[in-house]
Parts: sequence; structure tokens; C-alpha cells
Amino acid sequence: MTKKVLIVIPCYNEQASLPTLLHMLNNSLPVENYQIDVLVINDCSTDETKLVAKNNNVNLIDLPVNLGIGGAVQSGLIYARDHKYDLAVQMDGDGQHPPAELKKLLECHQKTAANIVIGSRFISKQGFQSSVLRRMGISYFHWLNRVFTGKSIYDSTSGFRLFDANALALASKYYPDDYPEPESLVFFSRAGLTIKETAVNMVERQGGKSSIRSFGPLYYCIKVTIAMFFSAIRKI
Repeated sequence: MTKKVLIVIPCYNEQASLPTLLHMLNNSLPVENYQIDVLVINDCSTDETKLVAKNNNVNLIDLPVNLGIGGAVQSGLIYARDHKYDLAVQMDGDGQHPPAELKKLLECHQKTAANIVIGSRFISKQGFQSSVLRRMGISYFHWLNRVFTGKSIYDSTSGFRLFDANALALASKYYPDDYPEPESLVFFSRAGLTIKETAVNMVERQGGKSSIRSFGPLYYCIKVTIAMFFSAIRKI
């Protein structure tokens, strides 16, 4: 049976990297037994991101105001739920997630039936591993996630992740706003969803600027720690 999959690409000022990503996606598709569509979420970009998406004939949600990464991703997940997709895969618009690695997430889901599959840089330790400072932060979130959920998720900040129909239903109702990846794992775990990691290769950002750099790593860690704590104690 063919499954419908939606690739959700949240974008804010990604005109430099998005053309290559969409070109690579076109060359990587189709995947046997999957009907795969692409949706770009333009989060009120000030560059030509919207035009790039239109010129590549992909589905587009053009947000009238900037919602941030969490709001942009949730918009795509709601679209996937409402259009009856079996699965949705978040893939960053900066080109860090090679489309050729998509099959690994689909294969992991097929083998495990996990509600959420995370593409992890740190299982095989191949490909781009991020900076030393960021790896320290990711190790901290791995520890914090174990404290709150009892689960070991090594790449909790990865934005390369697959959602099944149950995860889509839950995320459509609530999804964290700012830097949602670590916090959402606490929320999903407490809701009883199964989460698996699979090894993928990532590359360096192909253009644009990271939002984390704008605020500073220490601010990011403090803010996400507080958010994870409140997700751990909030009612589901």
C-alpha cells in the first residue's frame, strides 16, 4: 500500500540554499511505495524565498506574519493532517539535511512503527558534527531529556524528523513556539508517543544565518531548559 508523505520545509530567508535543496529533492524522488509531496512554509521572509518556492512548483504556505520555527513547522503539520497524509517529514530549508537521507527515516519507521523518527548525527558520527560548543549544548539536552522522560535521545536538537498520523494529530493541537525540537520531545514522550533515532549524515548550512547565533548559545540553553521543564509538568 502506497503511503502519502509530506516534506515540510520551514523557511525564513533561505533564498540562497532553497533552490539547491528543492533541486536535490526532485532528483531524489520518487521513493518506492511512497507518494511524496513537498510543502514550503515561507515564514514572512524578507528575501526571495517565496519566489524560489513558486518557481520550483512546490506547495507553498505564505505566512502573513513571522511565527518562528515552531509556528512554521506546526503550520505544515496541520496541513499534513488536514490533507490526510500518512507521514510528514520536517526538513530544514538551510540545506543541512540531504534529501538522499530521507530513505533512512522512512526505513526506520517501517521497521519500528515509531510515532516519531529523528535523523541523528551522533549515532554513526559521520558527516557534519556541528561545532564543539553546540555539541556540548546537545549533550546537555540529552542529559536533561533523560531527567524529564527517562529516554536517551542523542540528537534532540535535530530538525530532521518524521511524524506519523498520531504525532501529527497531537502536534496540530500543540507545538512549542521557540526552538521546539528539545521541548517537543518531552511533550511527545509524556503523551506516550514512541520516539526512535536513526543515523543520518548531515552537512553544514548551505546559506543564510542560524537563529541561535542571533540570541547566543547561553540564552538558548536557558530558555530551552525552562521550556522543557514546563513541558514536563504541564497537563497533556
